[in-house]
Amino acid sequence: MATAILNGKDITDAASFHAQCVPAFGFPEFYGNSMDAWVDCLSYLRDDENMTQFRLKPNEVLDIVVQDAEAMKAQVPDLLEEITFCIAGINERYEDYGEKPALKLTLK
Repeated sequence: MATAILNGKDITDAASFHAQCVPAFGFPEFYGNSMDAWVDCLSYLRDDENMTQFRLKPNEVLDIVVQDAEAMKAQVPDLLEEITFCIAGINERYEDYGEKPALKLTLK
C-alpha cells in the first residue's frame, strides 16, 4: 500500500501542515498551500496529471499516516477534523466516478 507519513507533533497550524504535505505527497511546485489545493491534488491519484508522486492502480489506496496524532489533535483539532472531512469528500468524488475510494487516514 502506498503511504504518506505526516508528523502530527510538528503540525501546529495550516502552514506547518502544508509544509509537511509538499514532500510527503510530492505535490507540484505550484501547489497553493490551501485545503482546496490539497483536495485538488489528491483527487488525481489515478490519473496522469502528476499532481503527486503517487500513481495508484484502480484498487490501490494511499494510506495517510499521521504519527503523533494525539499531539496534532491537541494543537490543531479543527485542522485534523477538516482533513478527515476532506478525505471523505475526496473518496466520495472517486466513488462518483465509479472508482474505489483512494484514501485512508491512519492516526497513530
